[in-house]
Amino acid sequence: MAVSSAVFVFRAGLFRQPGTALIHYFRRFMMRIRAMCCAVLGIAGLLASNVGDVLAAEDLGKRNNLHVKQPTRPHNSDDSFSRMFPGLFPYAPPTPEAREQARKAGEVVDAADNLTDPIQSITNPGVFSPNNPDNPKMTAGMTFFGQFLDHDMTLALKAPLTEPTDPRRTTNFRSAELDLDSLYGEGPDKSPELYDTRSGVIKFRIEAIPGSKEVSRKGAERFDLPRDADNNAIIGDGRNDENIIISQFHLAMLMFHNAVTDQLRKDPAFANRSAKDVFNEAQRQVRWHYQWIIVNEFLPLTIGQNRVNEIMRRGPRFYDISDRSRDREFRSRRQDPLIPVEFAVAAYRFGHSQVRPSYRINFGPTGGQPVFMFIFDDTTENASATDPTDMRGGKRAARRFVDWQTFFDFGDGNVRNNKKIDSKLSSPLMLLPGSKKPAPGLPDDGVQSLPSRNLMRHVNFGIPSGQAIARVMGVRVLTPEQLSDMTPYGMEKNTPLWYYILKEAEVLEQGERLGPVGGGIVGEVFIGLLKADKDSYLSANRNWKPTLPSAKRGDFEITDLLKFAGVVPPLE
Repeated sequence: MAVSSAVFVFRAGLFRQPGTALIHYFRRFMMRIRAMCCAVLGIAGLLASNVGDVLAAEDLGKRNNLHVKQPTRPHNSDDSFSRMFPGLFPYAPPTPEAREQARKAGEVVDAADNLTDPIQSITNPGVFSPNNPDNPKMTAGMTFFGQFLDHDMTLALKAPLTEPTDPRRTTNFRSAELDLDSLYGEGPDKSPELYDTRSGVIKFRIEAIPGSKEVSRKGAERFDLPRDADNNAIIGDGRNDENIIISQFHLAMLMFHNAVTDQLRKDPAFANRSAKDVFNEAQRQVRWHYQWIIVNEFLPLTIGQNRVNEIMRRGPRFYDISDRSRDREFRSRRQDPLIPVEFAVAAYRFGHSQVRPSYRINFGPTGGQPVFMFIFDDTTENASATDPTDMRGGKRAARRFVDWQTFFDFGDGNVRNNKKIDSKLSSPLMLLPGSKKPAPGLPDDGVQSLPSRNLMRHVNFGIPSGQAIARVMGVRVLTPEQLSDMTPYGMEKNTPLWYYILKEAEVLEQGERLGPVGGGIVGEVFIGLLKADKDSYLSANRNWKPTLPSAKRGDFEITDLLKFAGVVPPLE
C-alpha cells in the first residue's frame, strides 16, 4: 500500500487532510496487531514494505579531496540493502513536509558545547560541555574503530537527501562480510596501486611524513597513507581519509598486515612458499584477529556482554541474513548477507553521539606542547589550508599524526574517554564543514547538520518508529515523557529510530552502552554477518584463539593490534 502524499502534520501524529485520518488510524491499528503478534510468537518476517528509500552514504563523486576509485560493479549482482522489520510501516511518509519536520527535529540534539578552546573542551568538560558528559566505560578511539567497521560493510555511491529510493534497488558496493575489503580493495591483482611488492612479498604501501621526527616524542618518524601529488589518499576506501584519526587507523591496519607478513617470512613453514601464499595467510590472520576484536572487545563495550552472549547462543531472531522470501520481486536463493537499513541508517549511527568536540591528536615533540584540534572547524582559512587547525583529512603535514595513547588504554594514564551514547551530540556536528564555504566530501544541499541529515534519511528510507520496533522485539517501550524533547515535533509517541535508540541508551543504560532495541539490532547484524561468512573465524574454526603476541594470552585487543603494527612509539 503506497503512503499518501498528503501534507503530514506531526503534531499528535495525524494527517490534517480530511478523509485520511481514518486510514491512518487503521494502519496504526494493524501495525499494533502485527507488533503484538511478533512479540508473542517471535515472528520477524511479515509483509514487505514498498516505501522508497535513499542511500546511506554521500555521493562519493563529490569527494574531490579523496582518492576514490569508484567501483563499477558490486561483489554480487544483487548486493543491496534489506529491511529488518519489513512488516512495520514508516514513522512518516516520504514527503517534503515530513523531511522539513525531521530537519527541524535534528536541532534538539545540540549539546551546546563551548567551542572557544579545544584544550579546555578536553581538560575542563564540566564547564565547556556540561550537557555532553564523558562515557566512563569507553575510550575515545572506539568511536573511530566503529567508523572503520562501518566502511567495511557498506558503500553506496549516491545519496540524494530529498528523494526516496528502495533499499533492494540500492547497490552496496562493499561486501557485507567483515572481510576488510575496504583495506584490501580487490586484491593485489586488481588493485595493484595499493601494494608494494619490491621486497619479494606483497605488502601495503605506506609513506613517511616529512618533518615528523622534529615534532614527535623522542624523534620517532611517523607515517601516512600513500598519496598522489594532490594529497589524495591511495587506499581501498577513500572515506577512511575523512579525518586524521580514521586515516591513521587505516594506516595502522596497513602496517598490521605488513607486520604479520614480516613474521610469516621468518616462519620456516613459509620459507619456500610463494608470495601469494604468504599474502593469503597474512590476510587470514589479519581478518581473524580483527573479527576477534569485534566479538570480544567492541561488541561487549557497545551492547553489553550479556547481550553478546545471548545472540551468540541463539543467533539472530530478527535479522534475516539474506532477506530471502521477504520481497516477492527480489526473491532469490542468495546466501550472501544484506545490510538492513534499520542498521545502516539508524542503529549504527549511534556513534555520532560518541564524538568529542575536540581531541588531543598527539603529544608533540619532547619538551613541547601537545596538538589539540576540534573535530571540525568550519572557517574559511581551514578549507584551503595545507595544515588546517581541525581534524579534516586529505592533508599531509609534519604534525598530522596520532599518538594512540590518548585513544586507547595502554595503562599509562594518558587515555581519554569518548562521549556518552545519549540524546546530545557535540556541537561541531551541527555545522559540518561546508556551511560557510563548500568543503570537499559533502554535498551542497543546504543541510549541514548531521542529526538533521540522519532524521531526514529516516523519512526517505521509510524507517519504522523506535516504539514499533521495540514492541516487535518484545522489549520495554520508552514513554512519551521520556521522549518529551520530541513533543514540539509530534514525535514523542512515534519517534524516529535513531533518536529513539540514543534516548534508550541514555535512559536505560546511563549512556554507557546501547539499550535493548539499539543493542539488539547492532549485535544481531555483526554476529549474524560473521556466522554467515564461511571464511570468518566463527564459522571456519569456532574454537580458534588469537595467535599473535598480546598482553593477555589467548586474547587480542586493539591495543595489541596497534603495538604489533608498530604505531605506538614510546612517549618517554
